Amino acid sequence: MVQIKSGEIELSASWNHAIKPIATLLLAHGAGAGMNHPFMTSLANFLCALNISTLRFNFPYIEKGRRAPESPKIAQQAIVDVVDLIANTGNTQPVIVGGKSYGGRMASHCAAQGKIDYVAGLVFYGFPLHAPGKPSMNRADHLKDVQIPLLFLQGTNDQLAQIDIINEVREGLGNNTTLKTFQSADHSFKVPKSHGIDHQSMIMELANQTRFWINDVLK
Repeated sequence: MVQIKSGEIELSASWNHAIKPIATLLLAHGAGAGMNHPFMTSLANFLCALNISTLRFNFPYIEKGRRAPESPKIAQQAIVDVVDLIANTGNTQPVIVGGKSYGGRMASHCAAQGKIDYVAGLVFYGFPLHAPGKPSMNRADHLKDVQIPLLFLQGTNDQLAQIDIINEVREGLGNNTTLKTFQSADHSFKVPKSHGIDHQSMIMELANQTRFWINDVLK
């Protein structure tokens, strides 16, 4: 466990160091839970086993004991501060930023604003494109300003990202964008029991797809 300064707050963070890392992935959590949510810890462990070091951290509102995010600017500054920490600590591997839902969306705004130019790519573990039952592309408007490769990992039953709309977003962003879909998975990447796929297996596949994509990005 480490502490990272962001404004007046010390953010809790945790490394998973791979033995022979090919990249370092900053992993930002979703709005509803912090860095130690089981999804986050499992994903970090699977990525580490695939030679991708990860750094998880808490957004400031989690450190303050709050349940809901604060101003987006505060969360975005936290991402910038953590990326800067990685850049200034002798890291020799390419840096990728990945985020579950809210965390990925905040990272994408940082990239669109040119604040994390050190980063080689962004991974979205369920991009929250719209509110449940209110299909829209408005939350994707800023993505056209992102100049680095993007990977969308999306469940086809995600109520926060209707799959035909997320595909339209991908098509509008050009060849620098990859979309991988997971049949019948919801926003948490859970699928009906009748599919015979347990949640850990699904998270492992998310890690595998991340590794395949990073290999392509680093070529």
